[in-house]
Amino acid sequence: MEKLRNRLFFQKLLQWVPGLENFFSYRKEYLSFDIRAGLSVAAVSLPVSIAYAELTGVGAIAGLYSTILPLIAYALFGSSKQLIVGPDTATCAVVAAVVIPLAADNVVLRWQLVIILTIMIGIWCLVAGKLRLGALADLLSRPILIGLLNGISITIIIDQIAKVCGFKYDYASLFERIIHLPTKLTQIHVGTVCIAFFTLMILIAVKKARPRWPAPLIAVVVMTFFSWAIDFQRYNIKIIGEFSNEIIPFSSWIDFDPGLMRELVVPSLNIAVICFISMMITVRSFAAKNNYDTNADTEFKALGIANIVAGLSHGFVVSGTSSRTAVNDVSGGKTQLVSIIAAVAIAMVVLFLLSPLQYIPTAVLGIILIYSSWSLIDIKSIIRFFKLNRDAFYLSLTTLIAVLLIGIIPGMALAVLLGLFLFLRRVFRPTDQLLGVDADGRIHSLSNNVMPIDNAIIYRFNSPLTYFNIAYFKKRLINLVDEAPDKVSYVVVDAIPCFTYQDVSVLLGIEELVRALKVRDTVLILAGRRKTLKRWFKDMNIHMDKDYIEFSYDLYFAVKMLQSKEHMSDAEENDEP
Repeated sequence: MEKLRNRLFFQKLLQWVPGLENFFSYRKEYLSFDIRAGLSVAAVSLPVSIAYAELTGVGAIAGLYSTILPLIAYALFGSSKQLIVGPDTATCAVVAAVVIPLAADNVVLRWQLVIILTIMIGIWCLVAGKLRLGALADLLSRPILIGLLNGISITIIIDQIAKVCGFKYDYASLFERIIHLPTKLTQIHVGTVCIAFFTLMILIAVKKARPRWPAPLIAVVVMTFFSWAIDFQRYNIKIIGEFSNEIIPFSSWIDFDPGLMRELVVPSLNIAVICFISMMITVRSFAAKNNYDTNADTEFKALGIANIVAGLSHGFVVSGTSSRTAVNDVSGGKTQLVSIIAAVAIAMVVLFLLSPLQYIPTAVLGIILIYSSWSLIDIKSIIRFFKLNRDAFYLSLTTLIAVLLIGIIPGMALAVLLGLFLFLRRVFRPTDQLLGVDADGRIHSLSNNVMPIDNAIIYRFNSPLTYFNIAYFKKRLINLVDEAPDKVSYVVVDAIPCFTYQDVSVLLGIEELVRALKVRDTVLILAGRRKTLKRWFKDMNIHMDKDYIEFSYDLYFAVKMLQSKEHMSDAEENDEP
Protein backbone atom coordinates (compact mmCIF):
# COMPACT_ATOMS: atom_id res chain seq x y z
CA MET A 1 0.00 0.00 0.00
CA GLU A 2 2.86 2.33 0.89
CA LYS A 3 4.53 1.64 -2.46
CA LEU A 4 1.28 2.40 -4.27
CA ARG A 5 0.95 5.74 -2.46
CA ASN A 6 4.55 6.60 -3.28
CA ARG A 7 3.99 5.72 -6.94
CA LEU A 8 0.84 7.87 -7.11
CA PHE A 9 2.67 10.75 -5.43
CA PHE A 10 5.54 10.41 -7.89
CA GLN A 11 3.16 10.41 -10.87
CA LYS A 12 1.37 13.48 -9.50
CA LEU A 13 4.70 15.23 -8.96
CA LEU A 14 5.77 14.51 -12.54
CA GLN A 15 2.52 16.01 -13.82
CA TRP A 16 3.45 19.29 -12.15
CA VAL A 17 7.24 19.12 -12.63
CA PRO A 18 7.79 16.90 -15.71
CA GLY A 19 11.48 17.76 -15.96
CA LEU A 20 12.22 15.80 -12.79
CA GLU A 21 11.82 12.56 -14.71
CA ASN A 22 15.11 13.22 -16.52
CA PHE A 23 16.90 13.59 -13.19
CA PHE A 24 15.28 10.61 -11.45
CA SER A 25 16.33 8.35 -14.33
CA TYR A 26 19.70 10.05 -14.90
CA ARG A 27 22.52 7.89 -16.26
CA LYS A 28 26.07 8.46 -14.99
CA GLU A 29 27.60 8.20 -18.47
CA TYR A 30 25.72 11.39 -19.44
CA LEU A 31 27.49 13.54 -16.84
CA SER A 32 30.68 14.34 -18.80
CA PHE A 33 28.65 15.27 -21.89
CA ASP A 34 26.29 17.48 -19.89
CA ILE A 35 29.12 19.30 -18.07
CA ARG A 36 30.90 20.07 -21.35
CA ALA A 37 27.67 21.19 -23.01
CA GLY A 38 26.65 23.29 -19.99
CA LEU A 39 29.95 25.20 -19.96
CA SER A 40 29.72 25.72 -23.72
CA VAL A 41 26.18 27.09 -23.41
CA ALA A 42 27.29 29.43 -20.60
CA ALA A 43 30.20 30.65 -22.71
CA VAL A 44 27.87 31.56 -25.58
CA SER A 45 25.11 32.95 -23.35
CA LEU A 46 27.26 35.41 -21.39
CA PRO A 47 28.17 37.88 -24.17
CA VAL A 48 24.91 37.66 -26.10
CA SER A 49 22.81 38.14 -22.96
CA ILE A 50 24.66 41.38 -22.21
CA ALA A 51 24.20 42.43 -25.85
CA TYR A 52 20.48 41.69 -25.72
CA ALA A 53 20.20 43.77 -22.53
CA GLU A 54 21.67 46.69 -24.48
CA LEU A 55 19.18 46.02 -27.28
CA THR A 56 16.24 45.92 -24.85
CA GLY A 57 17.32 49.21 -23.30
CA VAL A 58 17.98 48.03 -19.73
CA GLY A 59 21.17 47.56 -17.72
CA ALA A 60 23.63 44.89 -18.82
CA ILE A 61 23.16 43.02 -15.54
CA ALA A 62 19.52 42.35 -16.52
CA GLY A 63 20.77 40.20 -19.39
CA LEU A 64 22.64 37.98 -16.94
CA TYR A 65 19.65 37.80 -14.59
CA SER A 66 17.60 36.59 -17.58
CA THR A 67 19.86 33.57 -18.08
CA ILE A 68 20.12 32.13 -14.55
CA LEU A 69 16.81 31.29 -12.87
CA PRO A 70 14.85 30.89 -16.16
CA LEU A 71 17.29 28.16 -17.22
CA ILE A 72 16.67 26.28 -13.98
CA ALA A 73 12.91 26.82 -14.20
CA TYR A 74 12.71 25.39 -17.72
CA ALA A 75 14.92 22.43 -16.74
CA LEU A 76 12.31 21.50 -14.13
CA PHE A 77 9.09 22.26 -16.00
CA GLY A 78 9.88 21.75 -19.71
CA SER A 79 9.45 18.63 -21.80
CA SER A 80 12.40 19.10 -24.18
CA LYS A 81 15.66 17.40 -23.22
CA GLN A 82 17.78 19.94 -25.08
CA LEU A 83 16.09 23.33 -25.34
CA ILE A 84 18.03 26.25 -23.88
CA VAL A 85 15.94 29.27 -22.91
CA GLY A 86 17.17 32.81 -22.71
CA PRO A 87 16.91 36.22 -24.38
CA ASP A 88 16.76 36.10 -28.16
CA THR A 89 17.07 38.63 -30.95
CA ALA A 90 13.45 38.78 -32.12
CA THR A 91 11.72 39.05 -28.75
CA CYS A 92 14.21 41.58 -27.36
CA ALA A 93 13.68 43.80 -30.41
CA VAL A 94 9.90 43.58 -29.95
CA VAL A 95 10.18 44.34 -26.22
CA ALA A 96 12.32 47.39 -26.99
CA ALA A 97 9.78 48.59 -29.56
CA VAL A 98 7.04 48.39 -26.89
CA VAL A 99 8.84 49.76 -23.84
CA ILE A 100 11.19 52.49 -25.08
CA PRO A 101 8.42 54.81 -26.41
CA LEU A 102 6.55 54.50 -23.07
CA ALA A 103 9.57 55.14 -20.85
CA ALA A 104 11.40 57.68 -23.02
CA ASP A 105 14.73 58.45 -21.29
CA ASN A 106 13.71 57.20 -17.84
CA VAL A 107 15.99 54.17 -17.38
CA VAL A 108 14.36 52.99 -14.14
CA LEU A 109 10.87 53.21 -15.63
CA ARG A 110 12.07 51.34 -18.71
CA TRP A 111 13.40 48.51 -16.54
CA GLN A 112 10.17 48.45 -14.52
CA LEU A 113 8.08 48.19 -17.69
CA VAL A 114 10.30 45.40 -19.00
CA ILE A 115 9.86 43.45 -15.75
CA ILE A 116 6.07 43.90 -15.74
CA LEU A 117 5.84 43.02 -19.44
CA THR A 118 7.89 39.85 -18.83
CA ILE A 119 5.67 38.75 -15.95
CA MET A 120 2.52 39.46 -17.99
CA ILE A 121 3.88 37.33 -20.84
CA GLY A 122 4.53 34.55 -18.35
CA ILE A 123 0.99 34.75 -17.01
CA TRP A 124 -0.51 34.61 -20.52
CA CYS A 125 1.60 31.53 -21.27
CA LEU A 126 0.48 29.82 -18.06
CA VAL A 127 -3.17 30.54 -18.85
CA ALA A 128 -2.72 29.25 -22.40
CA GLY A 129 -1.05 26.09 -21.12
CA LYS A 130 -3.86 25.54 -18.59
CA LEU A 131 -6.42 25.94 -21.40
CA ARG A 132 -4.42 23.52 -23.59
CA LEU A 133 -3.81 26.06 -26.32
CA GLY A 134 -0.62 24.41 -27.53
CA ALA A 135 -2.17 24.36 -31.00
CA LEU A 136 -1.27 28.07 -31.17
CA ALA A 137 2.12 26.83 -32.31
CA ASP A 138 0.53 26.66 -35.75
CA LEU A 139 -1.06 30.14 -35.62
CA LEU A 140 1.80 31.96 -37.30
CA SER A 141 2.54 30.29 -40.60
CA ARG A 142 6.09 29.72 -41.78
CA PRO A 143 5.88 32.55 -44.36
CA ILE A 144 4.83 35.03 -41.65
CA LEU A 145 7.65 33.92 -39.34
CA ILE A 146 10.25 34.19 -42.10
CA GLY A 147 9.03 37.65 -43.09
CA LEU A 148 8.92 38.70 -39.43
CA LEU A 149 12.45 37.45 -38.65
CA ASN A 150 13.84 39.11 -41.77
CA GLY A 151 12.18 42.41 -40.86
CA ILE A 152 13.33 42.27 -37.23
CA SER A 153 16.88 41.33 -38.27
CA ILE A 154 17.16 44.23 -40.70
CA THR A 155 15.71 46.58 -38.06
CA ILE A 156 18.32 45.45 -35.51
CA ILE A 157 21.17 45.81 -38.01
CA ILE A 158 20.17 49.38 -38.90
CA ASP A 159 19.73 50.20 -35.21
CA GLN A 160 23.13 48.80 -34.20
CA ILE A 161 25.02 50.56 -37.01
CA ALA A 162 24.92 53.66 -34.81
CA LYS A 163 26.70 51.83 -31.99
CA VAL A 164 29.42 50.33 -34.18
CA CYS A 165 30.02 53.69 -35.89
CA GLY A 166 29.92 55.85 -32.77
CA PHE A 167 27.01 58.18 -33.54
CA LYS A 168 23.35 58.59 -32.56
CA TYR A 169 20.24 58.64 -34.73
CA ASP A 170 18.05 61.71 -34.82
CA TYR A 171 14.91 59.77 -35.83
CA ALA A 172 13.00 56.89 -34.25
CA SER A 173 11.48 55.63 -37.51
CA LEU A 174 13.52 53.00 -39.32
CA PHE A 175 12.60 54.42 -42.72
CA GLU A 176 13.82 57.89 -41.73
CA ARG A 177 17.00 56.43 -40.26
CA ILE A 178 17.79 54.68 -43.54
CA ILE A 179 17.11 57.83 -45.57
CA HIS A 180 19.29 60.04 -43.35
CA LEU A 181 22.03 57.44 -42.80
CA PRO A 182 24.34 58.96 -45.49
CA THR A 183 24.24 62.29 -43.63
CA LYS A 184 25.78 60.55 -40.60
CA LEU A 185 28.96 59.56 -42.43
CA THR A 186 30.72 62.71 -41.20
CA GLN A 187 29.96 61.74 -37.57
CA ILE A 188 31.56 58.30 -37.73
CA HIS A 189 34.09 57.72 -34.94
CA VAL A 190 37.09 55.98 -36.51
CA GLY A 191 38.27 54.30 -33.29
CA THR A 192 34.82 52.79 -32.62
CA VAL A 193 34.60 51.50 -36.19
CA CYS A 194 38.05 49.89 -35.86
CA ILE A 195 37.01 48.12 -32.65
CA ALA A 196 33.86 46.82 -34.38
CA PHE A 197 35.86 45.71 -37.42
CA PHE A 198 38.44 43.75 -35.37
CA THR A 199 35.60 42.15 -33.37
CA LEU A 200 33.93 41.06 -36.61
CA MET A 201 37.22 39.58 -37.86
CA ILE A 202 37.55 37.56 -34.64
CA LEU A 203 33.97 36.27 -34.97
CA ILE A 204 34.47 35.22 -38.59
CA ALA A 205 37.91 33.67 -37.97
CA VAL A 206 36.79 31.61 -34.96
CA LYS A 207 33.63 30.51 -36.76
CA LYS A 208 35.64 29.23 -39.72
CA ALA A 209 38.63 27.76 -37.87
CA ARG A 210 36.85 26.32 -34.81
CA PRO A 211 33.07 26.22 -35.41
CA ARG A 212 32.41 24.62 -32.01
CA TRP A 213 34.20 27.32 -30.03
CA PRO A 214 32.15 30.18 -28.50
CA ALA A 215 33.13 32.91 -30.97
CA PRO A 216 31.17 35.74 -29.22
CA LEU A 217 32.82 34.94 -25.85
CA ILE A 218 36.31 34.86 -27.39
CA ALA A 219 35.68 38.17 -29.16
CA VAL A 220 34.39 39.79 -25.95
CA VAL A 221 37.31 38.49 -23.86
CA VAL A 222 39.94 39.68 -26.37
CA MET A 223 38.43 43.12 -26.93
CA THR A 224 37.69 43.60 -23.20
CA PHE A 225 41.33 42.85 -22.41
CA PHE A 226 42.50 45.47 -24.93
CA SER A 227 39.89 47.91 -23.57
CA TRP A 228 41.32 47.47 -20.07
CA ALA A 229 44.97 47.54 -21.20
CA ILE A 230 44.74 50.51 -23.60
CA ASP A 231 41.90 52.38 -21.83
CA PHE A 232 39.50 52.81 -24.73
CA GLN A 233 37.61 55.55 -22.88
CA ARG A 234 40.62 57.81 -23.28
CA TYR A 235 40.03 57.65 -27.04
CA ASN A 236 36.28 58.37 -26.70
CA ILE A 237 35.38 54.74 -27.36
CA LYS A 238 32.26 53.99 -25.34
CA ILE A 239 32.29 51.04 -22.91
CA ILE A 240 29.54 49.52 -20.76
CA GLY A 241 30.88 51.13 -17.62
CA GLU A 242 30.69 50.03 -14.02
CA PHE A 243 27.71 47.97 -12.96
CA SER A 244 26.97 45.70 -10.04
CA ASN A 245 24.48 42.96 -9.27
CA GLU A 246 21.94 45.53 -8.14
CA ILE A 247 18.17 45.48 -8.53
CA ILE A 248 15.57 48.23 -8.77
CA PRO A 249 15.04 49.73 -5.31
CA PHE A 250 11.67 49.00 -3.76
CA SER A 251 11.03 52.70 -3.18
CA SER A 252 10.98 53.37 -6.93
CA TRP A 253 8.00 51.01 -7.34
CA ILE A 254 5.87 53.23 -5.09
CA ASP A 255 5.88 55.97 -7.73
CA PHE A 256 5.09 53.61 -10.60
CA ASP A 257 1.95 54.55 -12.57
CA PRO A 258 -0.27 51.41 -12.78
CA GLY A 259 -2.09 52.95 -15.74
CA LEU A 260 0.93 52.15 -17.92
CA MET A 261 0.13 48.45 -17.53
CA ARG A 262 -2.87 48.90 -19.84
CA GLU A 263 -0.45 49.78 -22.62
CA LEU A 264 1.30 46.42 -22.14
CA VAL A 265 -1.69 44.07 -22.31
CA VAL A 266 -1.98 43.64 -26.09
CA PRO A 267 1.80 43.70 -26.75
CA SER A 268 2.33 41.08 -24.04
CA LEU A 269 -0.20 38.81 -25.76
CA ASN A 270 1.53 39.28 -29.11
CA ILE A 271 4.98 38.64 -27.67
CA ALA A 272 3.75 35.57 -25.77
CA VAL A 273 2.53 34.07 -29.06
CA ILE A 274 5.80 34.93 -30.86
CA CYS A 275 7.90 33.48 -28.02
CA PHE A 276 5.90 30.28 -27.92
CA ILE A 277 5.83 29.71 -31.67
CA SER A 278 9.51 30.42 -32.19
CA MET A 279 10.30 28.17 -29.22
CA MET A 280 8.15 25.32 -30.54
CA ILE A 281 9.92 25.42 -33.90
CA THR A 282 13.22 24.83 -32.07
CA VAL A 283 11.71 22.26 -29.69
CA ARG A 284 10.17 20.19 -32.48
CA SER A 285 13.26 20.39 -34.68
CA PHE A 286 15.64 19.01 -32.06
CA ALA A 287 13.11 16.51 -30.70
CA ALA A 288 12.66 15.07 -34.21
CA LYS A 289 16.42 14.99 -34.75
CA ASN A 290 17.04 13.10 -31.49
CA ASN A 291 13.91 10.93 -31.60
CA TYR A 292 11.91 11.91 -28.53
CA ASP A 293 8.49 13.45 -27.91
CA THR A 294 7.51 16.82 -26.45
CA ASN A 295 4.22 18.27 -25.27
CA ALA A 296 3.12 21.69 -26.58
CA ASP A 297 0.88 22.44 -23.57
CA THR A 298 3.70 21.56 -21.17
CA GLU A 299 6.01 23.84 -23.15
CA PHE A 300 3.51 26.69 -22.83
CA LYS A 301 3.47 26.29 -19.04
CA ALA A 302 7.27 25.98 -18.85
CA LEU A 303 7.70 29.14 -20.94
CA GLY A 304 5.26 30.94 -18.64
CA ILE A 305 7.09 29.89 -15.47
CA ALA A 306 10.48 30.79 -17.02
CA ASN A 307 9.25 34.30 -17.88
CA ILE A 308 7.64 34.88 -14.49
CA VAL A 309 10.89 33.81 -12.83
CA ALA A 310 12.84 36.07 -15.22
CA GLY A 311 10.65 39.06 -14.33
CA LEU A 312 10.79 38.43 -10.58
CA SER A 313 14.60 38.17 -10.76
CA HIS A 314 14.76 41.55 -12.60
CA GLY A 315 15.45 39.99 -15.98
CA PHE A 316 13.51 40.30 -19.22
CA VAL A 317 11.65 38.15 -21.73
CA VAL A 318 13.08 34.72 -22.52
CA SER A 319 12.20 32.19 -25.18
CA GLY A 320 13.68 29.10 -26.76
CA THR A 321 16.98 29.98 -28.44
CA SER A 322 17.91 28.02 -31.53
CA SER A 323 21.60 29.02 -31.52
CA ARG A 324 22.29 28.01 -27.90
CA THR A 325 20.19 24.86 -28.28
CA ALA A 326 22.32 23.99 -31.30
CA VAL A 327 25.47 24.53 -29.17
CA ASN A 328 23.99 22.15 -26.61
CA ASP A 329 23.24 19.55 -29.29
CA VAL A 330 26.66 19.81 -30.96
CA SER A 331 28.42 19.58 -27.59
CA GLY A 332 26.60 16.30 -26.88
CA GLY A 333 24.23 17.48 -24.15
CA LYS A 334 21.89 14.68 -23.06
CA THR A 335 19.54 16.15 -20.45
CA GLN A 336 18.37 19.41 -18.93
CA LEU A 337 21.23 19.18 -16.43
CA VAL A 338 23.00 21.23 -19.14
CA SER A 339 20.72 24.20 -18.34
CA ILE A 340 21.41 23.93 -14.61
CA ILE A 341 25.19 23.75 -15.15
CA ALA A 342 25.04 26.76 -17.48
CA ALA A 343 22.94 28.70 -14.94
CA VAL A 344 25.41 27.94 -12.12
CA ALA A 345 28.37 29.02 -14.30
CA ILE A 346 26.68 32.34 -15.18
CA ALA A 347 25.72 32.87 -11.52
CA MET A 348 29.42 32.49 -10.59
CA VAL A 349 30.27 35.25 -13.05
CA VAL A 350 27.60 37.52 -11.56
CA LEU A 351 28.87 36.89 -8.03
CA PHE A 352 32.63 37.04 -8.56
CA LEU A 353 33.58 38.36 -12.02
CA LEU A 354 31.41 41.42 -12.65
CA SER A 355 34.10 44.10 -12.50
CA PRO A 356 35.99 43.00 -15.68
CA LEU A 357 32.74 43.21 -17.65
CA GLN A 358 32.63 46.99 -17.27
CA TYR A 359 35.40 47.32 -19.90
CA ILE A 360 33.35 45.69 -22.67
CA PRO A 361 33.05 48.22 -25.55
CA THR A 362 29.46 48.81 -26.65
CA ALA A 363 30.66 48.55 -30.27
CA VAL A 364 31.61 44.92 -29.56
CA LEU A 365 28.08 44.16 -28.36
CA GLY A 366 26.65 45.99 -31.38
CA ILE A 367 28.68 43.97 -33.87
CA ILE A 368 27.73 40.73 -32.08
CA LEU A 369 24.06 41.64 -32.51
CA ILE A 370 24.63 42.52 -36.18
CA TYR A 371 26.50 39.24 -36.68
CA SER A 372 23.70 37.26 -34.99
CA SER A 373 20.95 39.11 -36.86
CA TRP A 374 22.67 38.65 -40.21
CA SER A 375 22.45 34.88 -39.76
CA LEU A 376 18.66 35.20 -39.36
CA ILE A 377 18.15 36.98 -42.69
CA ASP A 378 16.67 34.47 -45.11
CA ILE A 379 15.66 36.18 -48.34
CA LYS A 380 16.18 32.91 -50.25
CA SER A 381 13.15 31.35 -48.57
CA ILE A 382 10.96 34.29 -49.60
CA ILE A 383 12.15 33.90 -53.19
CA ARG A 384 11.52 30.16 -52.92
CA PHE A 385 7.93 30.87 -51.85
CA PHE A 386 7.51 32.81 -55.12
CA LYS A 387 8.17 29.60 -57.05
CA LEU A 388 6.17 27.29 -54.78
CA ASN A 389 3.20 29.30 -53.54
CA ARG A 390 2.36 32.87 -54.51
CA ASP A 391 0.09 33.43 -51.50
CA ALA A 392 2.94 32.44 -49.15
CA PHE A 393 5.32 34.73 -51.06
CA TYR A 394 3.04 37.78 -50.84
CA LEU A 395 2.30 37.10 -47.16
CA SER A 396 5.99 36.79 -46.27
CA LEU A 397 7.01 39.84 -48.33
CA THR A 398 4.16 41.94 -46.91
CA THR A 399 5.21 40.99 -43.37
CA LEU A 400 8.80 42.01 -44.10
CA ILE A 401 7.81 45.36 -45.65
CA ALA A 402 5.26 46.09 -42.89
CA VAL A 403 7.82 45.52 -40.13
CA LEU A 404 10.29 47.83 -41.88
CA LEU A 405 7.82 50.61 -42.68
CA ILE A 406 5.38 50.73 -39.76
CA GLY A 407 7.34 49.02 -37.00
CA ILE A 408 7.68 45.60 -35.42
CA ILE A 409 4.47 45.49 -33.35
CA PRO A 410 2.10 46.97 -35.98
CA GLY A 411 3.82 44.97 -38.72
CA MET A 412 3.43 41.76 -36.77
CA ALA A 413 -0.25 42.49 -36.07
CA LEU A 414 -0.85 43.23 -39.75
CA ALA A 415 0.89 39.98 -40.74
CA VAL A 416 -1.29 37.91 -38.39
CA LEU A 417 -4.42 39.61 -39.73
CA LEU A 418 -3.35 38.96 -43.32
CA GLY A 419 -2.69 35.31 -42.48
CA LEU A 420 -6.14 34.98 -40.92
CA PHE A 421 -7.76 36.69 -43.93
CA LEU A 422 -6.00 34.29 -46.30
CA PHE A 423 -7.22 31.38 -44.20
CA LEU A 424 -10.78 32.74 -44.20
CA ARG A 425 -10.61 33.25 -47.94
CA ARG A 426 -9.69 29.61 -48.39
CA VAL A 427 -12.61 28.61 -46.16
CA PHE A 428 -15.03 31.04 -47.84
CA ARG A 429 -13.93 30.02 -51.35
CA PRO A 430 -12.11 26.70 -51.03
CA THR A 431 -10.85 24.58 -53.88
CA ASP A 432 -13.09 21.82 -55.20
CA GLN A 433 -12.78 18.86 -57.53
CA LEU A 434 -14.80 16.91 -60.04
CA LEU A 435 -14.14 13.20 -59.66
CA GLY A 436 -14.39 10.21 -61.95
CA VAL A 437 -13.54 6.53 -62.21
CA ASP A 438 -10.46 5.03 -63.88
CA ALA A 439 -10.21 1.70 -65.72
CA ASP A 440 -9.53 -0.15 -62.45
CA GLY A 441 -12.61 1.30 -60.74
CA ARG A 442 -10.69 3.74 -58.54
CA ILE A 443 -11.99 7.27 -57.91
CA HIS A 444 -9.69 10.19 -58.79
CA SER A 445 -9.87 13.76 -60.05
CA LEU A 446 -10.93 13.94 -63.69
CA SER A 447 -8.10 13.55 -66.20
CA ASN A 448 -7.37 11.81 -69.49
CA ASN A 449 -7.37 8.43 -67.72
CA VAL A 450 -10.22 9.18 -65.31
CA MET A 451 -13.65 9.54 -66.88
CA PRO A 452 -16.90 10.91 -65.43
CA ILE A 453 -19.94 8.71 -64.95
CA ASP A 454 -22.71 9.20 -67.49
CA ASN A 455 -25.54 11.48 -66.31
CA ALA A 456 -23.77 12.14 -62.98
CA ILE A 457 -21.39 14.57 -61.30
CA ILE A 458 -19.11 13.43 -58.47
CA TYR A 459 -18.09 16.48 -56.46
CA ARG A 460 -15.66 17.12 -53.59
CA PHE A 461 -15.65 20.39 -51.59
CA ASN A 462 -12.24 20.81 -49.93
CA SER A 463 -13.37 22.57 -46.75
CA PRO A 464 -15.79 22.00 -43.89
CA LEU A 465 -19.22 23.39 -44.71
CA THR A 466 -20.30 26.20 -42.44
CA TYR A 467 -22.70 29.13 -42.44
CA PHE A 468 -20.38 31.41 -44.45
CA ASN A 469 -19.65 29.05 -47.36
CA ILE A 470 -22.86 27.03 -47.76
CA ALA A 471 -24.22 29.60 -50.26
CA TYR A 472 -21.06 29.26 -52.37
CA PHE A 473 -21.35 25.46 -52.17
CA LYS A 474 -24.94 25.55 -53.45
CA LYS A 475 -24.07 27.99 -56.21
CA ARG A 476 -21.14 25.84 -57.39
CA LEU A 477 -23.24 22.68 -57.59
CA ILE A 478 -26.16 24.35 -59.39
CA ASN A 479 -23.78 25.99 -61.89
CA LEU A 480 -22.11 22.65 -62.56
CA VAL A 481 -25.47 21.04 -63.24
CA ASP A 482 -26.64 23.91 -65.47
CA GLU A 483 -23.39 24.12 -67.42
CA ALA A 484 -23.00 20.38 -67.99
CA PRO A 485 -23.18 19.47 -71.71
CA ASP A 486 -25.54 16.53 -70.99
CA LYS A 487 -28.44 16.02 -68.64
CA VAL A 488 -27.29 15.47 -65.05
CA SER A 489 -29.54 13.05 -63.21
CA TYR A 490 -27.39 12.60 -60.10
CA VAL A 491 -25.01 14.81 -58.08
CA VAL A 492 -22.81 12.78 -55.74
CA VAL A 493 -21.14 14.84 -52.98
CA ASP A 494 -18.24 13.44 -50.97
CA ALA A 495 -19.67 14.19 -47.52
CA ILE A 496 -16.65 13.16 -45.44
CA PRO A 497 -14.46 16.29 -45.87
CA CYS A 498 -17.25 18.87 -45.83
CA PHE A 499 -19.82 17.64 -43.28
CA THR A 500 -17.76 17.84 -40.11
CA TYR A 501 -20.23 19.17 -37.54
CA GLN A 502 -23.93 19.83 -37.10
CA ASP A 503 -24.60 23.35 -38.41
CA VAL A 504 -28.24 24.36 -38.83
CA SER A 505 -27.35 26.84 -41.60
CA VAL A 506 -25.64 24.06 -43.56
CA LEU A 507 -28.53 21.61 -43.14
CA LEU A 508 -31.09 24.23 -44.16
CA GLY A 509 -28.85 25.07 -47.11
CA ILE A 510 -28.93 21.42 -48.19
CA GLU A 511 -32.72 21.55 -47.99
CA GLU A 512 -32.70 24.54 -50.35
CA LEU A 513 -30.22 22.76 -52.63
CA VAL A 514 -32.50 19.71 -52.88
CA ARG A 515 -35.42 21.95 -53.88
CA ALA A 516 -33.25 23.64 -56.55
CA LEU A 517 -32.08 20.27 -57.91
CA LYS A 518 -35.66 18.93 -57.88
CA VAL A 519 -36.62 21.65 -60.36
CA ARG A 520 -33.82 20.33 -62.58
CA ASP A 521 -34.93 16.70 -62.02
CA THR A 522 -31.58 15.91 -60.38
CA VAL A 523 -31.05 13.70 -57.33
CA LEU A 524 -28.56 14.66 -54.61
CA ILE A 525 -26.53 11.77 -53.13
CA LEU A 526 -24.51 12.47 -49.96
CA ALA A 527 -21.74 9.85 -49.85
CA GLY A 528 -20.26 9.17 -46.42
CA ARG A 529 -21.41 9.77 -42.81
CA ARG A 530 -24.75 8.17 -43.74
CA LYS A 531 -26.10 7.52 -40.24
CA THR A 532 -24.73 10.77 -38.85
CA LEU A 533 -26.29 12.91 -41.58
CA LYS A 534 -29.65 11.19 -41.25
CA ARG A 535 -29.59 11.81 -37.51
CA TRP A 536 -28.68 15.48 -37.98
CA PHE A 537 -31.58 16.09 -40.36
CA LYS A 538 -33.92 14.25 -38.02
CA ASP A 539 -32.75 16.24 -34.97
CA MET A 540 -33.34 19.50 -36.85
CA ASN A 541 -36.76 18.26 -38.03
CA ILE A 542 -35.78 18.85 -41.66
CA HIS A 543 -37.81 16.73 -44.09
CA MET A 544 -36.93 16.62 -47.80
CA ASP A 545 -38.38 14.88 -50.81
CA LYS A 546 -36.90 11.39 -50.50
CA ASP A 547 -37.05 10.96 -54.27
CA TYR A 548 -34.42 13.71 -54.67
CA ILE A 549 -31.97 13.01 -51.84
CA GLU A 550 -30.19 9.78 -50.97
CA PHE A 551 -27.56 8.82 -48.42
CA SER A 552 -24.71 6.45 -49.27
CA TYR A 553 -22.06 4.81 -47.13
CA ASP A 554 -19.17 6.19 -49.22
CA LEU A 555 -18.22 7.29 -52.74
CA TYR A 556 -17.51 3.76 -53.99
CA PHE A 557 -20.87 2.54 -52.77
CA ALA A 558 -22.55 5.50 -54.49
CA VAL A 559 -20.69 4.81 -57.77
CA LYS A 560 -21.71 1.15 -57.71
CA MET A 561 -25.29 2.20 -57.04
CA LEU A 562 -25.24 4.58 -60.03
CA GLN A 563 -23.65 1.96 -62.27
CA SER A 564 -26.29 -0.61 -61.26
CA LYS A 565 -29.06 1.93 -61.98
CA GLU A 566 -27.49 2.58 -65.39
CA HIS A 567 -27.45 -1.16 -66.16
CA MET A 568 -31.09 -1.50 -65.07
CA SER A 569 -32.02 1.44 -67.31
CA ASP A 570 -30.19 -0.14 -70.26
CA ALA A 571 -31.95 -3.46 -69.59
CA GLU A 572 -35.35 -1.76 -69.53
CA GLU A 573 -34.58 -0.06 -72.85
CA ASN A 574 -33.57 -3.39 -74.37
CA ASP A 575 -36.83 -4.98 -73.16
CA GLU A 576 -38.96 -2.39 -74.93
CA PRO A 577 -40.68 -3.74 -78.09
